[in-house]
Amino acid sequence: MYDWEIWLDHVTDPSNVFTVVDNGNGTWTITPAGTVMQQGTPQDQAHFNNIEAGVLDAHAAHALLLNFARQTGWRVDDIEAYIKDQNIVYVGTTQLTNTLSFPFNDSQKSVSIGATLDNAYYDVATQVTESVGNVGEVEVVDKLTNGFKLRYTGSASSATVAWIVAPRTVATPIV
Repeated sequence: MYDWEIWLDHVTDPSNVFTVVDNGNGTWTITPAGTVMQQGTPQDQAHFNNIEAGVLDAHAAHALLLNFARQTGWRVDDIEAYIKDQNIVYVGTTQLTNTLSFPFNDSQKSVSIGATLDNAYYDVATQVTESVGNVGEVEVVDKLTNGFKLRYTGSASSATVAWIVAPRTVATPIV
């Protein structure tokens, strides 16, 4: 199972300041300067291989879903009925509106899942189906057992967002 990694930026104060030293042989040594306020996540083999493992897990899950679809004869109605019977996912659409001028945005809206889950460890996939203006990124925030909030970061005056909630089988916290 994929091990979730919270990536941190390397932050110094002041930012983007360097010390440059002439080595006297035609080369220069450039060293970051300033006080480290937050140590960034290393970009190394362990972290990148963890991403690869996550990609592999996603491909395996996709293959299992395709295998299930093949075994049911690709009957979409049967697949949707099975998903609903098993309470595997919850599906809906939400209309978001923004009444403020860029760069401000008040598009956040509470969304009810339509059920109460055992915990708030679930994934939410979103897709913008229509919009008036630039939506930017769709963000899922403030997840609870019975719902969550959606918002977008762009300057659009409105957007319709389709969403799918998939409860996790193992409770892994998302920060």
